[in-house]
Amino acid sequence: MAKARPNTERIIKEDIDRIKAYEKAFGVKMPYVDENGDVQGLPDPYPREVNGVVRSGYRIAELGRQAVKTGNPILNPILGRNSAEETYKESQYMYDMAEKHGTTLFHFVHSEATRHIDPLDGIELIEQSRGKGGITPAGEREYVQMGGGSKHPIRINATGDTTHINILNGLIAGFDGTDLGPVIHVHFGGRGIHDFRTKVVNGLKAIQICAENNIFVQLDTHKHINNIMGTDGMALAMCLLSEGLAVKAGLDRALSAIQMNVAGINILADLALVKAFRETIWSEFIIAVPETFQNPPADLIAEQAHFARMAVSAKLAGANFYRPKAAENVGIPTGESMAKAIWASQNVFEGTYKVDIHDSFIDERKEEIKAEAMAVLTAALNKDKMLKPEDINVEFWNQYDEHELIDLIVEAGKSGILDTPRAGGWDLKRFVKTHRDKDGIRRYLPNYTPLGVDEKYMPVTKEDVEVPQDYVVTKKDKVVLATVGADAHVVGINMVKEAFQKAGYEVIFLRGMNLPETVADVVAETKASVVGVSNLLGLGMTLFPRVESRLKELGLRDEVLVIAGGRIAEKEEDHAMFEKKIKDEGAGFLGVDEFFGPGTDLDEFVKWVDESLANKKNK
Repeated sequence: MAKARPNTERIIKEDIDRIKAYEKAFGVKMPYVDENGDVQGLPDPYPREVNGVVRSGYRIAELGRQAVKTGNPILNPILGRNSAEETYKESQYMYDMAEKHGTTLFHFVHSEATRHIDPLDGIELIEQSRGKGGITPAGEREYVQMGGGSKHPIRINATGDTTHINILNGLIAGFDGTDLGPVIHVHFGGRGIHDFRTKVVNGLKAIQICAENNIFVQLDTHKHINNIMGTDGMALAMCLLSEGLAVKAGLDRALSAIQMNVAGINILADLALVKAFRETIWSEFIIAVPETFQNPPADLIAEQAHFARMAVSAKLAGANFYRPKAAENVGIPTGESMAKAIWASQNVFEGTYKVDIHDSFIDERKEEIKAEAMAVLTAALNKDKMLKPEDINVEFWNQYDEHELIDLIVEAGKSGILDTPRAGGWDLKRFVKTHRDKDGIRRYLPNYTPLGVDEKYMPVTKEDVEVPQDYVVTKKDKVVLATVGADAHVVGINMVKEAFQKAGYEVIFLRGMNLPETVADVVAETKASVVGVSNLLGLGMTLFPRVESRLKELGLRDEVLVIAGGRIAEKEEDHAMFEKKIKDEGAGFLGVDEFFGPGTDLDEFVKWVDESLANKKNK
């Protein structure tokens, strides 16, 4: 008799309109509700045989436990191309390399970004960004039928507005695991389609589906919090809240992992970070990911040395999984370059002697992280008495009703308790300011610790840091900035925004995921002189000219300076071609006056804008 899955069936019935929209948008067969109100078309839960292989999230748990025995993290490379055939072909380079080293991979099959968008409310964004950023939902099914995941378990990325629907798709496709992504707010750098509460509720639904179907979950992530300048203790608190939802959902901790950054700047700080998490989290596994926001060498060979430092930290810290990096400066890597990254990382693991380093700095920093996390958690849960790490267990979370816990999480986000400087959720309060000190640790600036949290537990920088003041507008020209398409990557455009503000410009910041035409309309409405758009999915050729086209319709193209950034090509092998074309012909073919890619000097960039605006006015 099949296992009862009341939550899965309830969620399908509740969200049947979105499931139908997903089916229509992506051309894949999804579960449905028949005339009797019964759910049909839902595969059996794992373990079950798919394409000759018995699949289950527990396959991944076995790999994570193997890492404990060998002392070497299991490699978790990311590679997903635009079609099943291309993904399968490129994956063979990685699999051959794994075979050569006698290892099994946990393959992260990257999916196209459109699947992160609500198919009911965001169909325009899906249609304009179709087929970019990775494999399609239909391609995922085809990839499994071609043999994907037979030897090396595979997972998909299912973040965004409707994670639970993506999880259902992954269940049908026959994937072993899913990258659920963060449930708590800070990953959602762009505006998205939904408010914070809906995102958290949908995240819980996704966990419930995983729990009932034995799907492996990357439950939450320190990595994304780090990317947008959050502190380690804040990240730990948020991950613990996600784990509270997982406990309420009935997830087996053997199916749960927390993703985190190791920076390689200060190995003692990395060890303290992983130890603090390991000693506090409920999840059984840790996935370590190299930190990529450190301005690595602009050379794909030299860049491996940059990541090797982090691989050492991951091994010594005892991570269960580690994501090798390749071709980070451009877009989707080739299988050949990712295979070399696998080779490099495995060589580091096998050539690094595992030692347990004892240093007072590690213990002091570890306790500091825990103290901050407990203070944030105490405030978020409205506790009168300071919580301790040993208090946070299954019994602790079971005292809450899931709706009560969601209410507390949402209120903590909206009141500024859960806070990071560059989180872009549109209905969340922003206050804190942080600084990465010379020892590689991010700390708060004095007087800018999280609102409502006891500041004596907050790590505050002792370095002489100039507190960023409110920017004063000194120029008449306005600037509109936005990412276009199904792209919520706003780290780079945030830096551009701050550079403009520092230079005295008024900035209208639309954050992530916008229609090109909407951006142009905002330019017209605000009478802006400059518009800057970005896309990291390789869709510049498609989306940037649409901004220009709409400006022409409005009769404004000659009056507005149009600039763009991000990645022109999603695949590394195409990137150089477009860079050469810009160098030889200019950026006009993209519908922009100039293109500024990764590695741009922001001072030179602002100087170029100043001069270009002056030239426009003098004509």
